[in-house]
Amino acid sequence: MKYLLRSFTPMLAAALLAGCATPSSSQQGSGKPWDIRAVVLTTYEIGQDTGDRAGEFQPWVEGEKLSEKLPFPAGVHDIYTESTHHILYVVTGTTLSPAASSVMALGFDPRFDLSKAYWIVSAISGFDQNVASVGSVSWADYVVSDISKYIDPREAPKNWPYGYYMITAQKPNQYVVSGGEGPDGSIDHAMMYKLNPALVKWAYDLTKDLPLVDAPALQMERKRRVTKAAKQLPSVVVGGDFAADAFWHGKIMTQFARDWVKMLSQNQSNFVESNMEDAGIMEAMKRLTRSGRADMNRVLISRSASNYTEQAPGQTAVQSANDTFSGEAEALENGYKVAAKALHEIVDNWSKFENGVQ
Repeated sequence: MKYLLRSFTPMLAAALLAGCATPSSSQQGSGKPWDIRAVVLTTYEIGQDTGDRAGEFQPWVEGEKLSEKLPFPAGVHDIYTESTHHILYVVTGTTLSPAASSVMALGFDPRFDLSKAYWIVSAISGFDQNVASVGSVSWADYVVSDISKYIDPREAPKNWPYGYYMITAQKPNQYVVSGGEGPDGSIDHAMMYKLNPALVKWAYDLTKDLPLVDAPALQMERKRRVTKAAKQLPSVVVGGDFAADAFWHGKIMTQFARDWVKMLSQNQSNFVESNMEDAGIMEAMKRLTRSGRADMNRVLISRSASNYTEQAPGQTAVQSANDTFSGEAEALENGYKVAAKALHEIVDNWSKFENGVQ
């Protein structure tokens, strides 16, 4: 019975994927998967795709004037495409597991050839006020996950700065990657994904001088802050991306994120942005790359600052965590502007980018 089940599983998976796929008429005519050159990943939308309060997806639908939809039953939202069918616009869903699942489902969708596609995450996040101001945009150089042990600080040693530490370690800020023969030995303790440095540099150089939107809401937020970076106009930066399933907040947790990103990247990156999807996306990309269905050297992650990860002077962490995102509208606009610049530079000059960026 076990042998029959193993033999049947690949056929079952193929049948399920085929059942999920609903090819367009052009696909049915050619019998070939679409040659996808870029995939835009957003993580959520609010209400309708156009005409109401925008989530991350709406600026793309409206800005790119998209109207053609493709069903995506294994995902959380229909996929949009454009007239050449070289670009896919996707909503992954929020938090690590839904985002990873959506990317994996897309990667194995037989309608699309994604082997040479560039993947651009375009989303909002919380920023470190020591790095950039609300409304700014960051290109990630490293993504780190949050696999860890946790002790409630009320039960932890008094000299611990916080309750989180590596699952293979014995205290915070101790870097230990070998699980040995313990029950945690099968865990990928590295939890770190390095993006293609040449591609990240290219994206930053392309967009660093783009004029970004400023607004009264951002100006008011700058007045509340005291750090030099938080008082500057919105800008494009490069830095570390910390993706966790918990929506954390506050000065103590921000310091943890700084330490965590620095430790996991082995001093190669500094914390800039927090989110709840990118480690899942990168893990899916790693596996799709091993399967020959994608190339994680073609991933770009663009995150724009809708808020900070810690409170302003005079606020408590709870008040700040429950506050509205002061820069959400501007972050969405600036994020789209920066990511769209990279997208069209790639797709419109495909002969230059088809073989990758080294």
